[in-house]
Amino acid sequence: MARRSKRKEPEQLRKELLSLIEAFENKLQSDSLREQVLALVPANHTLRDLGGSLIREESVDSARERILTYLKRYSKCLIHGDELMVVAGISEYARRIRELRVQFGWQILSGIVLKQMIDEGDLKQYEIHFDSLSSLKTDTYVLMSIEEDWEAARRWNIANDIRKKKVGMKEKIIEYFRHNVGRIITGEELAYLANGNSEWARRCRELRTEDGWPIATKNSGRPDLPVGAYILEEDRQAEPHDRRIPDIVRIQVLERDKHSCKICNWNYKDVMPHDRRHLLELHHIKHHAKGGENTADNLITLCNVCHDDIHKRNPPIQQLYKLI
Repeated sequence: MARRSKRKEPEQLRKELLSLIEAFENKLQSDSLREQVLALVPANHTLRDLGGSLIREESVDSARERILTYLKRYSKCLIHGDELMVVAGISEYARRIRELRVQFGWQILSGIVLKQMIDEGDLKQYEIHFDSLSSLKTDTYVLMSIEEDWEAARRWNIANDIRKKKVGMKEKIIEYFRHNVGRIITGEELAYLANGNSEWARRCRELRTEDGWPIATKNSGRPDLPVGAYILEEDRQAEPHDRRIPDIVRIQVLERDKHSCKICNWNYKDVMPHDRRHLLELHHIKHHAKGGENTADNLITLCNVCHDDIHKRNPPIQQLYKLI
């Protein structure tokens, strides 16, 4: 069983470590390798105790609690695994990271997942603090939110079942989204589904832009979402002509319309239980079937209720143009 770090006053541990290192000078003169190794064991233990004692809060006795406290103190900052090893006082920090994700719902993304999201435009570099893209590696981590996600354990169990299926990556991803309609999921969950394949972020973009699934991120038209999060807004695909609206045009229209329905002014900040309005959609003022183009001046932002109503009433085109 791995030795658990003993927490003491850091200054006391520093003095103990210094004394052990100074005493080790004599051991270097010994011909016995084993004596040298055995002499370093207490120094190694004391060094770990010192690292595990740097966080002074009384409620952080376990390695997992110390890791979480450290990540929360520097949320949205890239943290290296070596840092976590020091504050945890143990070398098995990666297992504690997985426990925090899977069992307790903390949104901890690895550097490699962050890089994949940045490459596909689902995350902007300025939204997290790191030195360079080359620093985004498997053993670096970012806590994306200081709020615990209590549904995470259920989602990870579903992801584990879907991951084992003998189907393509895109099929696994959309199945997972459809199990979690309206719920925020993280890039780390999607990367797990992909079983190490770095193309998962691209497949999410394809599901949105080519297959018409309303998968949203903060940078694709949902500024209310947390950084690094994904959500399937509704369990249905867009009409074929709506799937061809480029992301850049979609975002342009939403920003022009202040992310609000141009008829009733509903937006995502107004979400209420039992309200039939739950997402924003883009409507072609001049219908696509009649030659209307996927351009910003032919699109208007509507909530799903007003969108359905417009299709039923089919008002004059000029009436909708006046709303832009």
